Amino acid sequence: MSTNHDKTKFPLVVIVGGGFGGLNVARQLEDQPVDILMLDKHNYHTFQPLLYQVAMGSLESESIAFSLRKNFGGQKNFRFRIADVSRVNAENNTIETTIGEISYDYLVIATGSTTNFFGNKDVEHHAMPMKSIPEALNLRYLIFQNLEEAVLRKVKEEREPYLTFVLVGAGPTGVELAGALAEFRNYVLEKDYPELKKEDVKIYLCDFMPRTIGSMSEQASHASEEYLKKLGVELMMNTKVSNYDGETITFEHGKSIKTKSVIWSAGVMGVIPKGISKDIIERGNRIRTDEFCRVIGTENIFAIGDVAAMITDETPKGHPGVAQVAIQMGKNVGGNIVHLIKGEPTEPFKYNDKGSLATIGRNKAVADLGKIKFQGFFAWLVWIFVHLFSLVGTRNRIIVFINWMANYINYNGGSRLIIRRFVRGSVSHTTEAVTKGE
Repeated sequence: MSTNHDKTKFPLVVIVGGGFGGLNVARQLEDQPVDILMLDKHNYHTFQPLLYQVAMGSLESESIAFSLRKNFGGQKNFRFRIADVSRVNAENNTIETTIGEISYDYLVIATGSTTNFFGNKDVEHHAMPMKSIPEALNLRYLIFQNLEEAVLRKVKEEREPYLTFVLVGAGPTGVELAGALAEFRNYVLEKDYPELKKEDVKIYLCDFMPRTIGSMSEQASHASEEYLKKLGVELMMNTKVSNYDGETITFEHGKSIKTKSVIWSAGVMGVIPKGISKDIIERGNRIRTDEFCRVIGTENIFAIGDVAAMITDETPKGHPGVAQVAIQMGKNVGGNIVHLIKGEPTEPFKYNDKGSLATIGRNKAVADLGKIKFQGFFAWLVWIFVHLFSLVGTRNRIIVFINWMANYINYNGGSRLIIRRFVRGSVSHTTEAVTKGE
């Protein structure tokens, strides 16, 4: 076994995934009579809510990533390995990985989610997802490469596809990225590209749902739509994408738009290793669990965060795929593993909804904090405060704060360097292979 674990010492808890859920399981188990092994295909934790700012060059990728080894540097019962998990063998308590077969006493699946293209292979090949740092950097390079190409085109008709951006999915990610793109067009474009006019850049935000940020209140949705319209974003609600071939995006009602940039944030799906029965895979490729986050039909396997579906009368569709769910599930599972080892009763998971926030650019945000709902500058300040203190690492918080202040003061902050040229199809920029049970 590659982990060199001494089975005679403490039970081994294997955590698959270093996102919000996995981090909180490991933290909850600090100083407990267990050994922890975390596996992830990257050696860093990504703060996904700020990926859109990496895509726009407002932040560097390192400022929203934090070393997993460094994060647990003082935790003596913690180890980390870079690995992909290909299969769970529940019957003999092992998992198959790229570093060999590993035995576990308790397994926590915290693999998160990836982009859902709903089976449309053309869209999957040509559209740009944004669920990871490499994908956000690919998007950044594509955006600025297209602007460079637009400068070279002398005929307006030839230039238009390079200056047209279509964002599919009007959830928080789509709304925030649309706002960031619009602010770049309004305040930065003509400084960097005097040959171009901001009026020539078109930004569309479309969704098959009737309103933006459907997971938030109607008040927040209405305010976000007003902010986007003032920024010059064209909204296309109740509009479903039919196809995108890399040149033209078409919609089911017949409309089409010529564009070189389609950004897809219309849905997510859980990332599940093989070995999980298809019988417990719910909508969105999520693993069904009981009220203790245990995978149905098992005693020592847990699933948390975006990959978990806890179906109850209160949550018939499972919990929302937000960071707070993963964080709270992680804490609950960590505590319950300790209870199980000590022979104590376990505690069911109860989600405490702390509210939702979304920003639509400078001084513009919407906030639903329980019964309190507000928008505008104060909501924007709350958004800044919450995101700063949710980042992992003091250094990251300081760097992000300095970048935000600089961008706020001079309207021209951020890095717009094309470090490597993005060529569509040269490397996979789409979702990685996702197994749907077996």
